[in-house]
Amino acid sequence: MPAREPHEVSHLASEAFNAGNLDALASLYEPEATLVVQPGQPVTGIQAIREALREFVAITKAFDVSVKTVVHGPGVALVLNDWVIHGAAPDGSPVEMRGSAADVVRQQPDGTWLLVIDNPWSAA
Repeated sequence: MPAREPHEVSHLASEAFNAGNLDALASLYEPEATLVVQPGQPVTGIQAIREALREFVAITKAFDVSVKTVVHGPGVALVLNDWVIHGAAPDGSPVEMRGSAADVVRQQPDGTWLLVIDNPWSAA
């Protein structure tokens, strides 16, 4: 199901993480989108984003997101949310990551919304 409203992108990402579905997660990005993998480490383009997300999907057991604010512009929106990942490292040790994201989404010609910039570390 595509995002029909800007905030739905965050919820669809959470569903994809929880299902371990990398394809569904990658489908939420425009082809030339940018993802900040770690603070100060952006990657651009869907292939680089898929590779970066593969590691996060592999460790995720539960992903929770809470949309805080949506600021609309003409055909774009800024979505601010808090997120937390509960998971397990390859050695089985527990992993918990959390952050506050600033995401820019753009409305597509068919009315759906996709990520253009995904900065899950906006507070860092």
